[in-house]
Amino acid sequence: MNFPEIQQKTFLLLLVTVSLAFGWILLPFYGAVFWGSVLAIIFTPFYRKLLIIMNLRRNLAALTTLLLCLIIVILPLTLITSALLKEGLAVYQRIRSGELNVGEYVEQIMNALPAWAVHLMNRLGIGNVAELRDTLSNSVLQGSQLIATEALSIGQNTFEFIISFAIMLYLLFFLLRDGAVLTAKINQAIPLSMEHKHHLLSKFTTVVRATVKGNIAVALAQGLLGGMIFYFLDIQGALLWGFVMAILSLLPAVGAGLIWAPVAIYFLFTGAIWQGVVLILFGVLVIGLVDNVLRPILVGKDTQIPDYVILISTLGGMVLFGLNGFVIGPVIAALFIATWDLFSIANENNKGSGPSE
Repeated sequence: MNFPEIQQKTFLLLLVTVSLAFGWILLPFYGAVFWGSVLAIIFTPFYRKLLIIMNLRRNLAALTTLLLCLIIVILPLTLITSALLKEGLAVYQRIRSGELNVGEYVEQIMNALPAWAVHLMNRLGIGNVAELRDTLSNSVLQGSQLIATEALSIGQNTFEFIISFAIMLYLLFFLLRDGAVLTAKINQAIPLSMEHKHHLLSKFTTVVRATVKGNIAVALAQGLLGGMIFYFLDIQGALLWGFVMAILSLLPAVGAGLIWAPVAIYFLFTGAIWQGVVLILFGVLVIGLVDNVLRPILVGKDTQIPDYVILISTLGGMVLFGLNGFVIGPVIAALFIATWDLFSIANENNKGSGPSE
């Protein structure tokens, strides 16, 4: 091994070490850094238009874009979160005091089931009414307790939240202002051909924009429609359930149906036939239609990722990274597909340029 080779390997080791160390330093605020980067990618086209209008005044254009982001995204989200936490705490108090008894609802459904359904449930080992009632009651209590705990945690960690929020806004400003320069430096540093770098970077930004804008649009639409029908049917906690449906709608195909379908079944088995029929029709024809129409247009069309890959990668991302995973999962899946596509193309080119016999 010659001296230049030792130097090169030592430098690569140093590069990897300091990069990992820098990532470790950023880890406590990875959510702030992540969402600052995501918002920068989404709002960069608007920043570029403002830059032209404002005669290339980068600071003014970036600040105006930041204010727009605050007005459109962050302030409404903060107000909604506050209202949801209050309603979540109210539901938790009602469950804990016994005013809202999930066990009674389960028992009503079980008593209304036909004989064949009861027999089938007994064969599956879930026919014990008392055991099923207690299990579901405990699950609902734990879920509501989690909401209450999170609300208390947010109150106790207000200072940490403010710091993370400030870091996100600070980073967003500079990513908007200096994004083109940073992108050029990253492109220069990555040891790939310009064609490959352009393809991967284009895929990355396209998937981030499509995933965030598309999924949030679908989530808002389904959550709003779900909350409205719950309010119309006089279901307690319509705002909270609308929010839960919005979160679950991040999962393609299943989504909001995990909430409205059990409620509709409860209505049907407890004699509230018209409420159950209305909820099923509205859930299938209106809420479901939003998912079937908007999601392929806003997400699948731009990302060019199959629906089943989006579903699995979204689920896996949310398990590993929490709510951030609904973006991280599909982005990793898209880069995985794009990288293997490039490898396949390169492999085919190498075969085509091989020596002929």
